[in-house]
Amino acid sequence: MVDLFCGCGGLALGARASGFGAELAFDIDAILSSSFKHNFPDSRLQLGNLAEAHGRDIKAMAGGEIIGVFGGPPCQAFSDIGHRKLDDPRRDLLDVFFRLVAEIEPAFFVMENVRGLGYSDSKPVLDKALDRVAERYELVGPLLLDAANYGAATRRRRLFVIGYDPTRCDPLMAEDLARAELPAVTVKDAIWDLHDATEVGIVDGFDTWRLESSEANGYRSALISKDRLFTGHRPTIHTSAVVERFLKVEQGEVDIVGRHPRLHWDRQCPTLRAGTGSDRGSFQSVRPIHPDEPRVISVREAARLQGFPDHFRFHPTIWHSFRMIGNSVSPPMSRAIFSLLASRTEMPQAAIAAE
Repeated sequence: MVDLFCGCGGLALGARASGFGAELAFDIDAILSSSFKHNFPDSRLQLGNLAEAHGRDIKAMAGGEIIGVFGGPPCQAFSDIGHRKLDDPRRDLLDVFFRLVAEIEPAFFVMENVRGLGYSDSKPVLDKALDRVAERYELVGPLLLDAANYGAATRRRRLFVIGYDPTRCDPLMAEDLARAELPAVTVKDAIWDLHDATEVGIVDGFDTWRLESSEANGYRSALISKDRLFTGHRPTIHTSAVVERFLKVEQGEVDIVGRHPRLHWDRQCPTLRAGTGSDRGSFQSVRPIHPDEPRVISVREAARLQGFPDHFRFHPTIWHSFRMIGNSVSPPMSRAIFSLLASRTEMPQAAIAAE
Protein backbone atom coordinates (compact mmCIF):
# COMPACT_ATOMS: atom_id res chain seq x y z
CA MET A 1 0.00 0.00 0.00
CA VAL A 2 1.27 3.48 -0.88
CA ASP A 3 -0.04 6.43 1.14
CA LEU A 4 0.49 9.76 -0.62
CA PHE A 5 0.12 12.96 1.46
CA CYS A 6 -0.29 10.71 4.50
CA GLY A 7 -0.62 13.34 7.25
CA CYS A 8 -1.28 11.63 10.58
CA GLY A 9 -2.81 8.53 8.96
CA GLY A 10 -6.61 8.57 8.99
CA LEU A 11 -6.81 6.75 5.66
CA ALA A 12 -4.04 4.35 6.64
CA LEU A 13 -5.85 3.45 9.86
CA GLY A 14 -8.96 2.47 7.92
CA ALA A 15 -6.89 0.43 5.48
CA ARG A 16 -5.19 -1.43 8.33
CA ALA A 17 -8.54 -2.18 9.97
CA SER A 18 -9.71 -3.68 6.67
CA GLY A 19 -6.84 -6.17 6.50
CA PHE A 20 -4.35 -4.36 4.28
CA GLY A 21 -0.69 -4.36 5.28
CA ALA A 22 2.05 -1.85 5.89
CA GLU A 23 2.34 1.43 4.03
CA LEU A 24 5.07 3.17 2.16
CA ALA A 25 4.00 6.68 3.20
CA PHE A 26 4.93 10.11 1.87
CA ASP A 27 4.42 13.66 3.12
CA ILE A 28 6.21 16.97 2.97
CA ASP A 29 5.06 18.24 6.38
CA ALA A 30 7.30 16.90 9.13
CA ILE A 31 4.96 18.20 11.84
CA LEU A 32 1.66 16.81 10.55
CA SER A 33 3.27 13.42 9.94
CA SER A 34 5.43 13.47 13.09
CA SER A 35 3.48 10.70 14.85
CA PHE A 36 3.09 8.43 11.82
CA LYS A 37 5.97 6.13 12.68
CA HIS A 38 4.75 5.75 16.26
CA ASN A 39 1.23 4.86 15.15
CA PHE A 40 2.39 2.64 12.27
CA PRO A 41 5.76 1.25 13.41
CA ASP A 42 6.06 -1.20 10.52
CA SER A 43 5.49 1.46 7.88
CA ARG A 44 8.13 3.50 6.06
CA LEU A 45 7.70 7.25 6.02
CA GLN A 46 9.48 9.37 3.43
CA LEU A 47 9.53 13.16 3.78
CA GLY A 48 9.77 15.15 0.58
CA ASN A 49 8.03 16.92 -2.26
CA LEU A 50 5.86 14.45 -4.19
CA ALA A 51 5.84 16.78 -7.20
CA GLU A 52 9.43 15.63 -7.72
CA ALA A 53 8.67 11.93 -7.21
CA HIS A 54 8.40 9.27 -9.93
CA GLY A 55 6.32 6.14 -9.91
CA ARG A 56 9.25 3.91 -10.92
CA ASP A 57 11.18 5.01 -7.83
CA ILE A 58 8.22 4.38 -5.54
CA LYS A 59 7.77 0.90 -7.07
CA ALA A 60 11.44 0.18 -6.46
CA MET A 61 11.17 1.35 -2.86
CA ALA A 62 8.12 -0.87 -2.30
CA GLY A 63 10.06 -3.89 -3.55
CA GLY A 64 6.96 -5.76 -4.67
CA GLU A 65 3.49 -5.45 -6.11
CA ILE A 66 1.61 -2.38 -4.94
CA ILE A 67 -2.03 -3.26 -4.27
CA GLY A 68 -3.38 0.21 -3.55
CA VAL A 69 -2.48 3.88 -3.72
CA PHE A 70 -4.45 6.28 -1.55
CA GLY A 71 -4.23 9.80 -0.24
CA GLY A 72 -5.71 13.23 0.17
CA PRO A 73 -3.83 15.85 -1.87
CA PRO A 74 -3.76 19.23 -0.08
CA CYS A 75 -7.30 20.54 -0.15
CA GLN A 76 -6.93 24.17 0.94
CA ALA A 77 -6.90 25.50 -2.62
CA PHE A 78 -10.33 23.94 -3.24
CA SER A 79 -11.97 24.54 0.15
CA ASP A 80 -15.28 26.39 0.08
CA ILE A 81 -14.20 28.35 3.17
CA GLY A 82 -10.82 29.34 1.68
CA HIS A 83 -9.68 31.83 -0.95
CA ARG A 84 -9.86 29.28 -3.81
CA LYS A 85 -7.20 31.15 -5.78
CA LEU A 86 -6.65 29.73 -9.26
CA ASP A 87 -2.90 30.38 -9.01
CA ASP A 88 -2.50 28.49 -5.72
CA PRO A 89 0.38 26.03 -6.43
CA ARG A 90 -1.27 23.42 -4.19
CA ARG A 91 -3.88 22.88 -6.91
CA ASP A 92 -1.20 21.17 -8.99
CA LEU A 93 -0.75 18.43 -6.38
CA LEU A 94 -4.05 16.87 -7.39
CA ASP A 95 -2.56 16.11 -10.79
CA VAL A 96 0.60 14.82 -9.09
CA PHE A 97 -1.52 12.23 -7.24
CA PHE A 98 -3.06 10.87 -10.43
CA ARG A 99 0.22 11.01 -12.35
CA LEU A 100 1.77 8.78 -9.69
CA VAL A 101 -1.22 6.42 -9.76
CA ALA A 102 -0.80 6.07 -13.53
CA GLU A 103 2.93 5.37 -13.14
CA ILE A 104 2.59 2.93 -10.20
CA GLU A 105 -0.35 0.98 -11.69
CA PRO A 106 -1.92 -0.35 -8.46
CA ALA A 107 -4.98 -2.61 -8.36
CA PHE A 108 -7.01 0.31 -6.99
CA PHE A 109 -6.72 3.88 -5.74
CA VAL A 110 -8.66 6.08 -3.34
CA MET A 111 -8.46 9.89 -3.54
CA GLU A 112 -10.05 12.13 -0.90
CA ASN A 113 -10.56 15.88 -0.94
CA VAL A 114 -12.96 18.63 0.09
CA ARG A 115 -16.37 18.95 -1.54
CA GLY A 116 -15.24 22.24 -3.13
CA LEU A 117 -13.21 20.20 -5.61
CA GLY A 118 -16.52 19.35 -7.28
CA TYR A 119 -17.56 22.99 -7.74
CA SER A 120 -17.70 24.45 -11.24
CA ASP A 121 -14.44 26.42 -10.90
CA SER A 122 -12.50 23.34 -9.74
CA LYS A 123 -14.18 20.40 -11.44
CA PRO A 124 -12.17 20.91 -14.69
CA VAL A 125 -8.97 20.46 -12.64
CA LEU A 126 -10.27 17.13 -11.34
CA ASP A 127 -11.49 16.00 -14.77
CA LYS A 128 -8.13 16.76 -16.36
CA ALA A 129 -6.30 14.83 -13.62
CA LEU A 130 -8.66 11.86 -14.01
CA ASP A 131 -7.81 11.69 -17.71
CA ARG A 132 -4.47 10.19 -16.63
CA VAL A 133 -6.16 7.06 -15.27
CA ALA A 134 -9.47 6.85 -17.14
CA GLU A 135 -8.33 4.21 -19.67
CA ARG A 136 -6.95 1.72 -17.15
CA TYR A 137 -9.38 2.13 -14.25
CA GLU A 138 -13.11 1.93 -13.69
CA LEU A 139 -14.00 5.10 -11.79
CA VAL A 140 -16.47 5.43 -8.93
CA GLY A 141 -17.26 9.05 -8.23
CA PRO A 142 -16.64 11.77 -7.55
CA LEU A 143 -18.88 10.98 -4.57
CA LEU A 144 -19.75 13.12 -1.57
CA LEU A 145 -19.67 10.94 1.55
CA ASP A 146 -20.41 11.99 5.13
CA ALA A 147 -18.47 10.43 8.00
CA ALA A 148 -21.62 10.57 10.15
CA ASN A 149 -23.16 7.97 7.83
CA TYR A 150 -20.29 5.54 8.38
CA GLY A 151 -20.16 5.31 12.15
CA ALA A 152 -18.33 8.51 13.17
CA ALA A 153 -19.71 10.94 15.75
CA THR A 154 -19.07 13.92 13.51
CA ARG A 155 -20.58 15.32 10.35
CA ARG A 156 -17.81 15.50 7.76
CA ARG A 157 -18.65 15.60 4.06
CA ARG A 158 -15.75 14.80 1.76
CA LEU A 159 -15.32 14.13 -1.94
CA PHE A 160 -13.93 10.72 -2.93
CA VAL A 161 -12.88 9.19 -6.22
CA ILE A 162 -12.21 5.45 -6.22
CA GLY A 163 -10.68 3.64 -9.15
CA TYR A 164 -10.15 -0.07 -9.66
CA ASP A 165 -8.44 -2.19 -12.31
CA PRO A 166 -11.17 -4.53 -13.61
CA THR A 167 -8.56 -7.22 -14.35
CA ARG A 168 -7.59 -7.40 -10.66
CA CYS A 169 -10.73 -6.27 -8.82
CA ASP A 170 -14.38 -7.26 -8.88
CA PRO A 171 -16.85 -4.47 -9.69
CA LEU A 172 -17.53 -1.74 -7.15
CA MET A 173 -20.39 0.72 -7.49
CA ALA A 174 -21.60 3.82 -5.67
CA GLU A 175 -24.59 1.81 -4.46
CA ASP A 176 -22.21 -0.48 -2.55
CA LEU A 177 -21.03 2.49 -0.50
CA ALA A 178 -24.62 3.49 0.22
CA ARG A 179 -25.36 -0.02 1.47
CA ALA A 180 -22.32 0.15 3.78
CA GLU A 181 -23.80 3.04 5.80
CA LEU A 182 -24.14 2.59 9.58
CA PRO A 183 -26.48 3.98 12.26
CA ALA A 184 -25.75 7.44 13.62
CA VAL A 185 -23.42 7.85 16.61
CA THR A 186 -23.77 10.76 19.03
CA VAL A 187 -21.37 13.01 20.91
CA LYS A 188 -22.38 11.23 24.12
CA ASP A 189 -21.54 7.85 22.58
CA ALA A 190 -18.06 9.14 21.79
CA ILE A 191 -16.83 11.18 24.76
CA TRP A 192 -19.10 10.66 27.77
CA ASP A 193 -16.58 8.55 29.70
CA LEU A 194 -13.70 11.04 29.40
CA HIS A 195 -15.06 13.39 32.09
CA ASP A 196 -13.65 11.31 34.96
CA ALA A 197 -10.25 10.49 33.45
CA THR A 198 -7.24 10.92 35.76
CA GLU A 199 -4.05 12.65 34.64
CA VAL A 200 -1.00 10.38 34.94
CA GLY A 201 1.61 12.99 33.95
CA ILE A 202 3.92 13.72 31.04
CA VAL A 203 5.12 10.58 29.28
CA ASP A 204 7.44 10.89 26.24
CA GLY A 205 6.47 14.56 25.98
CA PHE A 206 2.70 13.91 25.92
CA ASP A 207 0.16 14.65 28.67
CA THR A 208 -1.08 11.17 29.56
CA TRP A 209 -4.37 10.13 31.16
CA ARG A 210 -6.11 7.02 32.43
CA LEU A 211 -9.77 6.06 32.18
CA GLU A 212 -10.99 5.11 35.63
CA SER A 213 -14.29 3.71 34.44
CA SER A 214 -16.25 3.52 31.24
CA GLU A 215 -19.77 2.41 30.50
CA ALA A 216 -19.46 0.01 27.59
CA ASN A 217 -20.99 0.93 24.27
CA GLY A 218 -20.15 -0.22 20.77
CA TYR A 219 -18.44 2.98 19.68
CA ARG A 220 -16.30 3.58 22.78
CA SER A 221 -15.42 -0.06 23.28
CA ALA A 222 -13.74 -0.10 19.88
CA LEU A 223 -11.62 2.96 20.75
CA ILE A 224 -10.52 2.39 24.37
CA SER A 225 -6.95 1.09 24.66
CA LYS A 226 -6.24 -2.12 26.55
CA ASP A 227 -4.27 -0.33 29.26
CA ARG A 228 -6.93 2.43 29.40
CA LEU A 229 -4.25 5.07 28.84
CA PHE A 230 -4.47 7.89 26.32
CA THR A 231 -2.84 11.23 25.52
CA GLY A 232 -3.93 14.74 24.63
CA HIS A 233 -6.67 15.57 27.13
CA ARG A 234 -5.18 18.73 28.60
CA PRO A 235 -8.00 21.31 28.84
CA THR A 236 -7.72 24.77 27.34
CA ILE A 237 -7.63 27.46 30.04
CA HIS A 238 -9.94 30.35 29.13
CA THR A 239 -10.22 33.82 30.64
CA SER A 240 -13.00 34.40 33.16
CA ALA A 241 -14.86 36.49 30.56
CA VAL A 242 -14.80 33.65 28.03
CA VAL A 243 -15.88 31.12 30.66
CA GLU A 244 -18.81 33.37 31.61
CA ARG A 245 -19.76 33.70 27.95
CA PHE A 246 -19.56 29.94 27.31
CA LEU A 247 -21.77 29.23 30.33
CA LYS A 248 -24.60 31.10 28.61
CA VAL A 249 -24.47 29.07 25.39
CA GLU A 250 -27.05 26.26 25.28
CA GLN A 251 -26.31 22.86 23.75
CA GLY A 252 -26.72 23.03 19.98
CA GLU A 253 -26.37 26.84 19.90
CA VAL A 254 -23.43 29.03 18.81
CA ASP A 255 -21.38 31.53 20.81
CA ILE A 256 -22.15 34.85 19.11
CA VAL A 257 -18.68 36.31 19.72
CA GLY A 258 -16.23 33.54 18.84
CA ARG A 259 -18.68 31.51 16.72
CA HIS A 260 -17.94 28.39 18.76
CA PRO A 261 -20.77 25.84 18.43
CA ARG A 262 -21.74 24.11 21.67
CA LEU A 263 -21.96 20.37 21.21
CA HIS A 264 -25.23 18.59 21.96
CA TRP A 265 -24.94 15.25 23.72
CA ASP A 266 -27.54 13.61 21.49
CA ARG A 267 -26.33 14.92 18.11
CA GLN A 268 -23.21 14.72 15.96
CA CYS A 269 -20.30 17.12 16.17
CA PRO A 270 -20.03 19.61 13.30
CA THR A 271 -17.03 19.29 11.00
CA LEU A 272 -13.75 19.68 12.87
CA ARG A 273 -11.49 21.97 10.88
CA ALA A 274 -7.70 22.23 10.79
CA GLY A 275 -6.15 25.69 11.27
CA THR A 276 -3.20 26.76 9.20
CA GLY A 277 0.52 26.24 9.51
CA SER A 278 3.03 28.99 10.21
CA ASP A 279 3.53 29.48 6.47
CA ARG A 280 -0.14 30.45 6.16
CA GLY A 281 -0.46 32.71 9.18
CA SER A 282 -0.90 30.19 12.02
CA PHE A 283 -4.67 30.70 12.13
CA GLN A 284 -6.52 28.56 14.64
CA SER A 285 -9.85 27.04 13.64
CA VAL A 286 -12.88 27.54 15.83
CA ARG A 287 -13.25 24.60 18.21
CA PRO A 288 -16.57 23.38 19.59
CA ILE A 289 -17.55 23.93 23.22
CA HIS A 290 -17.96 20.88 25.45
CA PRO A 291 -21.66 20.03 26.01
CA ASP A 292 -21.50 20.68 29.77
CA GLU A 293 -18.21 22.35 30.64
CA PRO A 294 -17.33 26.00 29.82
CA ARG A 295 -14.35 25.16 27.61
CA VAL A 296 -13.55 24.05 24.09
CA ILE A 297 -13.06 20.33 23.59
CA SER A 298 -9.71 18.65 24.18
CA VAL A 299 -7.58 16.95 21.56
CA ARG A 300 -8.69 13.50 22.74
CA GLU A 301 -12.34 14.48 22.64
CA ALA A 302 -11.84 15.67 19.05
CA ALA A 303 -10.05 12.42 18.22
CA ARG A 304 -12.88 10.32 19.68
CA LEU A 305 -15.47 12.31 17.71
CA GLN A 306 -13.47 11.77 14.51
CA GLY A 307 -13.15 8.04 15.28
CA PHE A 308 -9.48 7.68 16.25
CA PRO A 309 -8.65 5.02 18.87
CA ASP A 310 -7.22 6.07 22.22
CA HIS A 311 -3.80 4.54 21.55
CA PHE A 312 -3.33 6.89 18.58
CA ARG A 313 -0.94 9.79 19.20
CA PHE A 314 -0.97 13.19 17.55
CA HIS A 315 1.42 16.00 18.61
CA PRO A 316 2.55 17.24 22.04
CA THR A 317 0.94 20.63 21.32
CA ILE A 318 -2.81 21.26 21.15
CA TRP A 319 -2.55 23.44 18.04
CA HIS A 320 -0.71 20.94 15.85
CA SER A 321 -2.85 18.07 17.15
CA PHE A 322 -6.00 19.83 16.01
CA ARG A 323 -4.36 20.49 12.66
CA MET A 324 -3.70 16.75 12.33
CA ILE A 325 -7.27 15.80 13.23
CA GLY A 326 -8.85 18.54 11.13
CA ASN A 327 -6.86 17.47 8.06
CA SER A 328 -7.56 13.76 8.48
CA VAL A 329 -10.09 11.38 6.99
CA SER A 330 -12.39 9.93 9.64
CA PRO A 331 -11.09 6.36 10.27
CA PRO A 332 -14.59 4.78 10.37
CA MET A 333 -15.31 6.23 6.93
CA SER A 334 -11.92 5.07 5.68
CA ARG A 335 -12.57 1.58 7.02
CA ALA A 336 -15.90 1.37 5.20
CA ILE A 337 -14.26 2.21 1.88
CA PHE A 338 -11.27 -0.10 2.27
CA SER A 339 -13.41 -2.98 3.53
CA LEU A 340 -15.33 -2.91 0.26
CA LEU A 341 -12.09 -2.81 -1.72
CA ALA A 342 -10.61 -5.66 0.31
CA SER A 343 -13.58 -7.86 -0.53
CA ARG A 344 -13.13 -7.17 -4.24
CA THR A 345 -9.36 -7.16 -4.72
CA GLU A 346 -7.31 -10.14 -5.83
CA MET A 347 -4.37 -10.42 -3.44
CA PRO A 348 -0.95 -11.39 -4.85
CA GLN A 349 0.24 -14.90 -4.05
CA ALA A 350 3.22 -13.54 -2.07
CA ALA A 351 0.88 -11.72 0.31
CA ILE A 352 -1.32 -14.79 0.74
CA ALA A 353 1.74 -16.94 1.50
CA ALA A 354 2.95 -14.38 4.06
CA GLU A 355 -0.39 -14.57 5.87
